[in-house]
Amino acid sequence: MWESRVRFKWQVSAERKSSHNRVSAMWRWYFLMLLTGHVGPITGYSDGEVSIACGDMVPQHGHEPSPDPPPYNITVDKSTYSPGDNITVYLQVASSYRTFFKGFLIEARDAGKLTFSAVGSFILTDPLESQLLLCGHTQGSGVSHKTSTKKTHIQAVWVAPQDPPQRVRFLVTVVHEYKVYWVRIPGPVVSLRGATAAPPTTVYAPTTSPRATAALSTPFSSLGCSHNKSCLRDPAGCHPDSDPHCFFLSFITDQEESSVMFELSGPAEGYMSFALSLDKWMGNDDVYLCVNDGGRVTISAAHVTGRTHPELETQEDLWGQAWRVADGVIQCRFQRNILLPRLENRFSLNRSYFLFLAHGRSQQGLIHRHDQQPLISTTRKKINGHPEDLCGSRSPLLIKFHGVLMLTAWMWTVSTGVLIARHYKHLWPDTTLLGQRLWFQRAGSHPYIGCTVMALSVIQPIMAIFRPAPESPRRFIFSWMHFAAGTVCQILAAVCVFLGVAQQALLLPSPWSPAVLIGWLLWIVLADLLLLIHSYTHRSRGNRNSDDKENILFAQSEKQQRGEISKVKRVVLLVFLAGNTGFLAAFIKAIISV
Repeated sequence: MWESRVRFKWQVSAERKSSHNRVSAMWRWYFLMLLTGHVGPITGYSDGEVSIACGDMVPQHGHEPSPDPPPYNITVDKSTYSPGDNITVYLQVASSYRTFFKGFLIEARDAGKLTFSAVGSFILTDPLESQLLLCGHTQGSGVSHKTSTKKTHIQAVWVAPQDPPQRVRFLVTVVHEYKVYWVRIPGPVVSLRGATAAPPTTVYAPTTSPRATAALSTPFSSLGCSHNKSCLRDPAGCHPDSDPHCFFLSFITDQEESSVMFELSGPAEGYMSFALSLDKWMGNDDVYLCVNDGGRVTISAAHVTGRTHPELETQEDLWGQAWRVADGVIQCRFQRNILLPRLENRFSLNRSYFLFLAHGRSQQGLIHRHDQQPLISTTRKKINGHPEDLCGSRSPLLIKFHGVLMLTAWMWTVSTGVLIARHYKHLWPDTTLLGQRLWFQRAGSHPYIGCTVMALSVIQPIMAIFRPAPESPRRFIFSWMHFAAGTVCQILAAVCVFLGVAQQALLLPSPWSPAVLIGWLLWIVLADLLLLIHSYTHRSRGNRNSDDKENILFAQSEKQQRGEISKVKRVVLLVFLAGNTGFLAAFIKAIISV
């Protein structure tokens, strides 16, 4: 303890001596300029000794501040404080920009008296890049740069004074180049615990990692997608800062091209995650998780082998970790090196991968299986490559083909086959195909609609082969069984359609999909009712008899009058087929767009 105090006093003495020498040198230079008649503006200090600017926070560069919006964020890890508390303050390049800064000055002031002197003091976390200043009456009440190297982020710890104001606002001046700078950029406001002033509605906090370098006070933005950074979004083109249903992943390479910063956002109850994969199937992937654990978010890396639970990897290679939870949306940010040669299961970011974006529930920090089919990028993407606005889909191509084929069988083939078999077989009593009557050919298409429906479809022609003769007293048993099997087959087909469009692998838009399916069912019922009414009206002209023999005679009579009847039924059939085709086409278009 004694040694640290001596070192601190020596450091303060050295800093004061250095400051005194610089001031003396400045006056000698100014006096020399007066004697020679050359007086110009005072230049800025590249080594950060800018105590002279503590008051108005304006660099002595002889130029006006930039009128453009500043491409920087100043954020904190707490929204309230007590006397003596520590608050970590972060200055970072905004995520939508690929830029840097060379100089900076950070101060904390009474939010109600911003023209007064700085309050509190700072503790350095990176003495190689930053230094303390005497702003006002307190040593260390300001933080500035120590060198003019290009920077993308910096942090310091603010210590609240023993007699603090009720609300404190952080201000920052940032210098990009000598002629390009921004003055007194307003940062977040923190409130004294127990004060009447309301704290901010959302809290942003970094992880406890010693390499944490950033936190946000605003949601992620899609600005810069395809220009400064690569983005993967669902729905396509959505904006995470304004759309609470937007799933968003972005990544940007730093200026030195040695690391990549990732941003992940989406509505989720438990966690958001993304993975780098060599193919479009889960397994042997490099995974990154942002898990909501009791209001705090844990950011971690993991590896997946097959369809097993992710196995956590070392977290030492992740830094710049920050998170945000607000309105059911989880957002997290981190940075990692492009190359990690000592870690076997971690992928290098200078290669191309498919990107998976998933979310799901968690309990006490443990994640469950994702709630929805992951969003998968359409093509591979080189992570540190040229910025792109990527496209993705939650439905693999094989699943889309399956959906199209099954909907064609269920929506079009089954409903059409049942309608024809029920209302049109008497129009073609003698027409044959492959030696069988025409309506019996429909059985061959039924097996495509699923195991249960396939079984019923096979039973139907078997029942027809062993059907009793028309005059047999057991014929009515066959008729009812045949009718029941066909009706159950059609009902199950409709149920399968409703279940199919809601499958995780083919999640069609809701409530559009159920509404269209209900319309399709009503369309089938309407066509069936029209044909039933037409048949009933026609049959009522003659004597009705339940005897099979009379039915055969009636069928022959109907054949003679087929010219008149077939016109109505043909029109109904053509309209029905057109409507069925329209419903099927609508669903196929929806499947293609998923």
